[in-house]
Amino acid sequence: MGEVARLTKAGRLAEAMALLRRNAPVKNGPMPDAVLGGLGGKGAGKVTPEALQAFLGRFGKLAPHPHLGGLPGSLRSPVPLPDGARFEERTFSNGRASLGYKLYIPSTYKAQSSVPLVVMLHGCTQSPDDFAAGTRMNALAEEQIFLVAYPGQSQTANVSKCWNWFRAEDQQRGQGEPALIEGVTRQVMGDFSVDPKRVYVAGLSAGGAAAAIMGAAYPDLYAAVGVHSGLACGAAADLPSAFAAMRQGGAVSAAGVPGARSPQCTVPTIVFHGDNDTTVHRVNGDQVIVQAKGATPLRQTVGRGVSSGGMAYTRTVQSDESGHPVLEQWILHGAGHAWSGGSSDGSYTDPRGPDASREMLRFFSDVRMPSTL
Repeated sequence: MGEVARLTKAGRLAEAMALLRRNAPVKNGPMPDAVLGGLGGKGAGKVTPEALQAFLGRFGKLAPHPHLGGLPGSLRSPVPLPDGARFEERTFSNGRASLGYKLYIPSTYKAQSSVPLVVMLHGCTQSPDDFAAGTRMNALAEEQIFLVAYPGQSQTANVSKCWNWFRAEDQQRGQGEPALIEGVTRQVMGDFSVDPKRVYVAGLSAGGAAAAIMGAAYPDLYAAVGVHSGLACGAAADLPSAFAAMRQGGAVSAAGVPGARSPQCTVPTIVFHGDNDTTVHRVNGDQVIVQAKGATPLRQTVGRGVSSGGMAYTRTVQSDESGHPVLEQWILHGAGHAWSGGSSDGSYTDPRGPDASREMLRFFSDVRMPSTL
């Protein structure tokens, strides 16, 4: 475990993951005391699923990159609010559990007109404030007039505040974390003037995996999905398969996804993924696109460019018969595990890259919930 910790601290996450997987039990089998101590468990030679889950949360943290501008910790300082804007702390409860969240209401919001809603799901170790600062989504909400909800995972649910994307019970419509995130979304829709055809969900890393789950489980709620450095819905169903999926992709398909749209109906999705991501392998971004596409025939165009910060990228757009883009994938060359084009005011961002927040909003702006699914 000391070697795993050393490799992780050094940023050599692929090697650390491989070493951990060679020693990981399938369920509650015996483990060396050194491993048990590293997991924070108690007892001799045994480890509980909860302790393993806690370790997965720590191991799945967003990895700092030598060229990243984001802090390897928490929010540097609060981002000041424009006059008239609000960033409220709120809570949703469904009687079984509750979920705190923050809601950004731009100064330009007027209740007389319906506006879009974007639900943002943070990565491991992050908070709503941190994620808002790093993605600069609130500033864009001021500019383009929409609401932004930031559900916040608690340390009670996961020690590193990761969304539990790898648990089967948290991949189902009407259950677990998806039910709570849906509840937050519908609460905001009920309390504010939100256009029900323009509700979107996006996330980073564990939050990206959770966003993919929300799009698959609630196709009648979210018009489109943004996944940054995440995994497809159903990429894992337990801890061992989570390790495997992060390293080499999961066994996923459009068929059998809980709550998914018909295989003939594409879920509009935009994906960002660095090809030097050692925490979540880039193949997972490919799998998100394959799963979202289903069996829909689309026309593909590929373009390449360089961001103003000097990062090269490949952008692939898949369009329907009318030429309307429905899938978009950005491969960020040389990028690691961080929000592209983000602000160093938040953690785990890469300011060099294309502006993922603005590009996601551009993609979302052309998508409306269809009248029939």
